Amino acid sequence: MQVVDFNSDMGEGFGPWTIGDGVDNELMGHISTANIATGFHAGDPGTMRRTVARAKALGVAVGAHPGFRDLVGFGRRHINAPAQELVDDMLYQLGALREIARAQGVRLQHIKPHGALYMHLARDEEAARLLVENLRVIEPELLLYCMPGSVICHIAQELGQPVVREFYADREYDLSGSIVFTRNVRGYDPTAVAERVLRACQQGVVRTVEGQDLAIAFDSICLHSDTPGALDLVEATRKALDAAGIVVRAPR
Repeated sequence: MQVVDFNSDMGEGFGPWTIGDGVDNELMGHISTANIATGFHAGDPGTMRRTVARAKALGVAVGAHPGFRDLVGFGRRHINAPAQELVDDMLYQLGALREIARAQGVRLQHIKPHGALYMHLARDEEAARLLVENLRVIEPELLLYCMPGSVICHIAQELGQPVVREFYADREYDLSGSIVFTRNVRGYDPTAVAERVLRACQQGVVRTVEGQDLAIAFDSICLHSDTPGALDLVEATRKALDAAGIVVRAPR
């Protein structure tokens, strides 16, 4: 029996504003893990509380989704800051969601950096090592969602922090195994995305922007809630996984 996690970013509005199609409630019914925005790139305390409550009601695992201090750019602009400052910001955001979740009797399953911060930690050894060293002290069992083969993935494995390797259903890859980062995410055909995910699950490969297949190993599928047509993409992907007999389940 093949088992895979299916995660999506949730709670990425701010006050009265919503991001993407504003379909978090519908999306939540198709995934196993929610990455909840923690206030720096999106989200606010009330949104965090409501998102945790929805996840709890549906049996969806939750984790912190800290980003750069960049509300205007939705955390997708790189910020040059010292490693200690970045880690301080991430721990601050982690603690905020952890306490909001704890008040509802929910324990955080994981931490997953957002957007440009995710990509920064994938290549910057100083910041990645400092984050993992802090996690070893405060949350040694917290799962760290990251890109397979990235700097932070290697450091976490070296220091003993458990990792969950991700495959991005709605992002392109190049032959280095990196995500092709863009601010303007285009729409995707739901059938094509579902087929891409199934191929990755069943054959362990993804077609790159260079037109060649890349071998990829992963534990979780990510599909972003702010991608145009996200609900259709998630529904099609979940239907394809179910039809193929692939069990969708959170790591914990």
